[in-house]
Amino acid sequence: MTCPDKPGQLINWFICSLCVPRVRKLWSGRRPRTRRNLLLGTACAIYLGFLVSQVGRASLQQGRAAEKGPHQSRDTAEAPFPEIPLDGTLAPPESQGNGTTLQLNVVYITLRSKRSKPANIRGTVKPKRRKKYAVASPALGQETLVGPSLQPQDADAEVPGYVQGGNPAKVGERPWRLIRGSGVQVGGSDFQGPKTQESNIRIYSESAPSWLSKEDILRMRLLADGAVAGLQPVSSKSGAHLLVLEGSSAGSVPRCGPSPCGLLKQPLDMSEVFAFHLDRILGLNRTLPSVSRKSEFIQDGRPCPLILWDSSLSPTSNETHSSVKLTWGTYQQLLKQKCWQNGRVPKPEWGCTEIHHHEWSKLALFDFLLQIYNRLDTNCCGFRPRKEDVCVQNGLRPKCDNQDSVALTHVIQRKHDPRHLVFIDNKGFFDRSEDNLNFKLLEGIKEFPESAVSVLKSQHLRQKLLQSLFLDKVYWESQGGRQGIEKLIDVIEQRAKILLTYINAHGARVLPMNE
Repeated sequence: MTCPDKPGQLINWFICSLCVPRVRKLWSGRRPRTRRNLLLGTACAIYLGFLVSQVGRASLQQGRAAEKGPHQSRDTAEAPFPEIPLDGTLAPPESQGNGTTLQLNVVYITLRSKRSKPANIRGTVKPKRRKKYAVASPALGQETLVGPSLQPQDADAEVPGYVQGGNPAKVGERPWRLIRGSGVQVGGSDFQGPKTQESNIRIYSESAPSWLSKEDILRMRLLADGAVAGLQPVSSKSGAHLLVLEGSSAGSVPRCGPSPCGLLKQPLDMSEVFAFHLDRILGLNRTLPSVSRKSEFIQDGRPCPLILWDSSLSPTSNETHSSVKLTWGTYQQLLKQKCWQNGRVPKPEWGCTEIHHHEWSKLALFDFLLQIYNRLDTNCCGFRPRKEDVCVQNGLRPKCDNQDSVALTHVIQRKHDPRHLVFIDNKGFFDRSEDNLNFKLLEGIKEFPESAVSVLKSQHLRQKLLQSLFLDKVYWESQGGRQGIEKLIDVIEQRAKILLTYINAHGARVLPMNE
């Protein structure tokens, strides 16, 4: 006995095979004849209705096939998925050996993965190399490179405290210009400028990071790419030099004119560049633009920090290199008086200076993160110094007994803006352990700037530092690429956590300081 092929025949055969034995059993049983006839009639009625429905469905399908014709039926067989375009994302139907197409009940769809957005900094993987030229016209004038804060207020002003020598020129000389290509010959000296036209300040995106202004980028490119016209020693102790960029008149001795030049420091002072970027990210904006630059004619071509020279800084004394003379005792009294806070004019007996009270909070926070001690703790009284520290070499360590008489150093203002400080000589120390941090820098500080604290709490400090430091190509490579930069950021992040814990433990207030 063979099994039927069609579904209708299969069902009929199955029902008959089940019904025949049961009918015989019912017929031969001892049940009453009336009840037996009722059951048999019900089963026959159900089966008859099923047969009628099968015959009606078969006749309807044959009628539709006759109306379409042979041509349309062939097209329908060739297009098994009429509503889904076969654009390469769908698998084609499988073909049988006799040439017919097998229509599957399952459609396999391959999803194309979306390309993830590239990160701003991908470690040491260098983005697509494209030459980026400085956004500067060939005929840049003084109005472009020299802003209002860089205009000299006094023609006979001396170089500020961080430059102990030097010979600034009088007003009237040619302004600084950003020159590319070969170097220039001035005063018998031949200094080569950048050999390529690619800037050492690399910006691969459409705009620079938001915390760096257009003036910051322009001055960074001036310091990093400007052709060198001369070099002047500043101090035999510090080993710093005044780097004169191209702009002096031909035949004259190279020297700084009314526009800024650069202070070239030792390779050990490379933390000045890190301090500049950290200052901008925290929203303090108190440091001078700094870049890292290689100089073939000094330090054997090793990268050195180059800091913008600003002629608008107030003159300083040779002893403290400050525009305001303060001791530790008077400084603590100023913090208690809160000079100039909320627009309040201080009384003469308070002994206030022209510096706003909030400036000390910004200075203390900045110095603590970088562990800069040469402003508020010159004698290294708040930590255990090393033999290499300046305070130990100068014999200042034993003078910690009389704290009130210790003078503050490197407290600098601008002549046209005495309310705010300018952070100079920002050499930080990343190798100081957590159990030897200088908490004396935070003594007397009861308020902290909201902009800086919010950045420290936002968990985005690392990302912003990577983005910002990546702009300085020479500094990035001198620190060992991303691996070396990450180690420096690890130290700053850990100190930031300690600082936030200190603020909470001492109940210090976090205030907006945007005056």
